[in-house]
Amino acid sequence: MRWQGQQVDASDAAALPGMEQLSGLVRSVTTPEFAGMTFHEVAARSALNHVPGSSAMPFDWTVNPYRGCSHACVYCFARGTHTYLDLDAGRDFDSQVVVKVNVAEVLERELHRGSWGREHVALGTNTDPYQRAEGRYRLMPGIIEALAGSDTPFSILTKGTLLRRDLPLLQKAHARVPISIAMSIAVYDDELQKQIEPGTPSAQARLDTVRAATDAGFRVTVFLMPVLPHLTDSIAALDDALRRIRDAGAVRVVYGALHLRAGVKPWFMQWLESTHPHLVSSYLGLYPGVSAAAPKAYRQWLARRVRPLLRAHGLDGRDEEEPVRARPAGGGPPGALPVRVTSRGLAAAAASAAAAASASAASASAAPPRLF
Repeated sequence: MRWQGQQVDASDAAALPGMEQLSGLVRSVTTPEFAGMTFHEVAARSALNHVPGSSAMPFDWTVNPYRGCSHACVYCFARGTHTYLDLDAGRDFDSQVVVKVNVAEVLERELHRGSWGREHVALGTNTDPYQRAEGRYRLMPGIIEALAGSDTPFSILTKGTLLRRDLPLLQKAHARVPISIAMSIAVYDDELQKQIEPGTPSAQARLDTVRAATDAGFRVTVFLMPVLPHLTDSIAALDDALRRIRDAGAVRVVYGALHLRAGVKPWFMQWLESTHPHLVSSYLGLYPGVSAAAPKAYRQWLARRVRPLLRAHGLDGRDEEEPVRARPAGGGPPGALPVRVTSRGLAAAAASAAAAASASAASASAAPPRLF
């Protein structure tokens, strides 16, 4: 395993934002409560990670208490980062989790420097801060308290229902700083969800967490991402997902088609071959060679299918490609995402539910473009 000599200042410029440094290894831990998993506890020298200006990510600062993730989502874009440690992007990413055990203390020191401008900080941008390891290490309460105590606005994106544990603390922090909460729920079919996201809570458990956060006073966004071609992109599947999102109290949806980065594609295709072999040729056509994004024609087709359904269910929403990168100093209003959005593809005003339903029915008969 390449830990770069366990140097506390070791840096990897090729890593994703927030994952460039792996500080000194303290110990590796296994425990019966987390069978099959190893936690590599490290002492971090830094907690705040600055996102390069050239990045397309719509924020400038991140905090990532963990590296690797027990959610084991087959499509996870961060899988490739594990190879920088001489760990594989497959099983090792799911079971070998790096834990920055002192991240809250380091973060508090960094936030109280005179040079800190109290810019928005994003949590959950690489691996989930509320994955199973958080139940053992309880790093998030300290992070939340450090951010709120320094008047720093922040956002949380998670698939973890453990968020509910910290809602009282988040409510208290929300009275002081802007906080936005987003729940990632891509798959609403229980059988498929267990196949492709075996370590995640069920969709319903996450929707119940959306409801709990809503009842706690937060305007929650749901990330309906990734939409999986031929698996979750039917009118019936999308309509069911958006109905359940609305009923859970969410006010906003961000959707987007599957991305398959180089470090993820082999692992995903191996899974597809074993679970849905009849779709392999279709996916090879959609994502040929080194292509990471679905073709533009497919993404446009998906937008035409989703937008009428969003209107029909009374949900604000946008395609993941619509935000304009912005760096709002001091964050935004409570409940806002840390981006300024230009909804160039959405209608200027919502149509009536009847008109939207009619549009949905019309698009239901349309087949995906035959790109493969």
